[in-house]
Amino acid sequence: MGIHGFGHMILNRISFPLIYLVIYFPVSFMYILSMGIGYFGLRYIKLSISSPVQNSSGAITSIMIFIFFTHTLSVLEISAIIIITSGIIALAVLEKRDSTQSLIREETDKKYHLSFAALIFPILYCVIDGMGTFADAVYLDELALIGENEALLAYEFTFFICAAIAIITIKVKKEPFNFLKEKHRGVAAVFETIGQFFYVFAMSRNAIIVAPLIASYSVFSVLLSRVFLKEKLAYRQYQVIAGVLAGIALLALSEVLEN
Repeated sequence: MGIHGFGHMILNRISFPLIYLVIYFPVSFMYILSMGIGYFGLRYIKLSISSPVQNSSGAITSIMIFIFFTHTLSVLEISAIIIITSGIIALAVLEKRDSTQSLIREETDKKYHLSFAALIFPILYCVIDGMGTFADAVYLDELALIGENEALLAYEFTFFICAAIAIITIKVKKEPFNFLKEKHRGVAAVFETIGQFFYVFAMSRNAIIVAPLIASYSVFSVLLSRVFLKEKLAYRQYQVIAGVLAGIALLALSEVLEN
């Protein structure tokens, strides 16, 4: 993110006063904190369980925006938001209900266990990320306190600072770390950076609709965990996933009709 931030600023000749790091820090902090909690929790709970729970944050964001700000939504938009949010929550409920059958690893892999200690990580992620996304909506859309480029650079440079602190900590503790051996995490970091770029500009448009739409990426996380991690999915889960995809299509249709 640091590399992209510097490149984006130089190539587009963007002026970036350091005060924006301070202005946007509350949002950056909540995102980075929730991300750290989410990744740490994957040591104890499977991706197909944690992802739908975590991304119920989109519902929290939409509700908070609706409560604190005035919005007029069409019937199609309301229907789509309800379908997507309900699908994400239903997916989390199904994951928990079926945990004893298909969602927990066999006894041979005891690091995965469904308990309060394990579930607290995705729940904390959900709440903190939801608050962060709400703050982002306020900064970028509702009150327009900061521009898209400034928000993007502030977030990426904050992450860059975190990376510098992490590297220093590793060096002080004399723990082994080699960038060339972190290919998979490197690819993940590239995708995360690309996603963040589009995320910021999307949130600045219509946050109350974008928040649940972005949160629906948990559907794709569950599908990919089935394809690549061989985590089993039940027929009901596929039904819910199809429902969420239908909600996304409705949201797209509503935007086309409006324009």
